Amino acid sequence: MSQASDSREDSNGANGLGVDAQRVGEPAEDSELIMYLEPDQLVSETFRPVATAVLGRRAVIGLWALRIFVILVSLMVIYTFIARLH
Repeated sequence: MSQASDSREDSNGANGLGVDAQRVGEPAEDSELIMYLEPDQLVSETFRPVATAVLGRRAVIGLWALRIFVILVSLMVIYTFIARLH
């Protein structure tokens, strides 16, 4: 590897994406660590903001389609419930 890629690994985690390779896919260890936090530490970690994910165009369109579908189905359920009340 080159010198530049070595420094990128050191500053951005194991895979160059800022994600620690050991933490990915290990929720059991995270939940085990949460048990040992004091209440004020848990509250501060709970309220720490999480960066917005950068999604592709297809994912954004898919999520908007899902939102519209959920709204339409919800309206249908509400209408059916109200119609059956009479």
